[in-house]
Amino acid sequence: MALSTMIHNHLPTALNTDVNRISAIRPHQEVVFHQPKASKASNRGARRLAESLSNLLHLHIEPPSRKNLQHSNWDLFFEEKHNTPTTSPKQMIADKWRDIHGSMDWVNLLDPLHPWLRREIVKYGEFAQATYDAFDFDSFSEFCGSCRYNRNKLFEKLGHGKNGYKVTKYIYAMSHIEMPQWLERSHLMDTWSKDSNWMGYVAVSDDEETRRIGRRDIVVAWRGTVAPAEWYEDFQRNLEPIGIGDAKVEHGFLSIYTSKNESTRYNKSSASEQVMEEVTKLVQFYQGNGEEVSLTITGHSLGGALALLNAYEAAASLPGLPVSVISFGAPRVGNSAFRDELDGLGVKTLRVVVKQDLVPRMPGIVFNESLQRFDDITGTLEWVYTHVGAELRLDVSSSPYLKRGFSPLGFHSLETYLHLVDGFHSADSAFRSDARRDVSLVNKACDMLVDKLRIPHCWYQLSNKGLVRNEHGRWVKPRRDPEDIPSPIGEACDYALKIEGQESYQMLYAS
Repeated sequence: MALSTMIHNHLPTALNTDVNRISAIRPHQEVVFHQPKASKASNRGARRLAESLSNLLHLHIEPPSRKNLQHSNWDLFFEEKHNTPTTSPKQMIADKWRDIHGSMDWVNLLDPLHPWLRREIVKYGEFAQATYDAFDFDSFSEFCGSCRYNRNKLFEKLGHGKNGYKVTKYIYAMSHIEMPQWLERSHLMDTWSKDSNWMGYVAVSDDEETRRIGRRDIVVAWRGTVAPAEWYEDFQRNLEPIGIGDAKVEHGFLSIYTSKNESTRYNKSSASEQVMEEVTKLVQFYQGNGEEVSLTITGHSLGGALALLNAYEAAASLPGLPVSVISFGAPRVGNSAFRDELDGLGVKTLRVVVKQDLVPRMPGIVFNESLQRFDDITGTLEWVYTHVGAELRLDVSSSPYLKRGFSPLGFHSLETYLHLVDGFHSADSAFRSDARRDVSLVNKACDMLVDKLRIPHCWYQLSNKGLVRNEHGRWVKPRRDPEDIPSPIGEACDYALKIEGQESYQMLYAS
């Protein structure tokens, strides 16, 4: 039987509960940890259970101590924070873009973390967060599983209208493998799609941002999943060949990336084909104009896994193109041969990992790269999962704003990751006192902030849970604006407009 699901709500939902669960990895053995609002006695029992589970899985999740930035007057502190910008100043990084993009594997840039790199990591993390914030999780909506906004106003609606990028393409995915809690479906019979979900988007830097960062940057942002624990437990045992060598990757990830069905509305072509068609056209267009071009692929959780598959294909299909992956809380994807092939293709990968997060330890929580020390005895094991690239390791205990205790939901939240990146200077130093990112964002979909901050948990939701009053004073679900209704015909029209000629293409993709 499948193990308990650790519900990971990245978007507001009325179904949020006070119970966080974590799954053990042994088949037919289930360990469930509940963390309700309860008495001190029950909390002590919960902590003992968490410690026992940590010992079972060898995760070493110790109760952290608060290191720094103790505030005697939190009201005064928070009032001061309210009067400061939420982003660091944009620096001109054109001369150093290759180093920031990972050409030297971020050597000497991670610890201490270079401020230019920190800002770029947060930027790409917010691209990934946008896939959650705009996703329709409402199972009573006929558009459940789609993006709530059309691509032309995605960033504007999410408050990122000045990020210097324009969305050019939405990506849809399906899977031929039955996987629990992945595909979000509407309860209604008449729905926009019964097979596909919106899975991310392609964007490109505008002229101003291109001048700042030194090249035309194409971004692919992949959405993650809302049930990571059950997902990665179920994906322990199935590695499938990819490419022509010995590389193998987890078959569920590959299925989402490559599945298609001619009878569907949105996946007549696979996510792989959709994204590669768009990226290839953009690369050819801008390189044809004599510009330097890069591809940066980002994603959180499952999205980080899809980002690696995307990078593998892009680097093989577009030789010479600088390809980097910046992932957050991503699982292992493939074996050591897959890692070696990525390295050989020149893909640069930066994995941002929170020490207390379970998902980066899966799949292969036991059989992983740590077994390589026995290669002389066993030979290279093709079925062992292996992480790739450089790692930026963060620690929940470094932040004075985060609660102590065992919170799988909070540890894995992308907003927790971005908060910790913004406050990280080095492994040996205190949380940055001049960190700019809004602390309140941490509690968008979890309960990680200390109570003294008085920020409600899971506060990010549509006004009145999406209901509006009609002309008769009755509360009803509103109709979507026609331009925000997903339409394969609309996507086809966008494509037709782009290929009419260079002039119309320039109009769509240049600033």
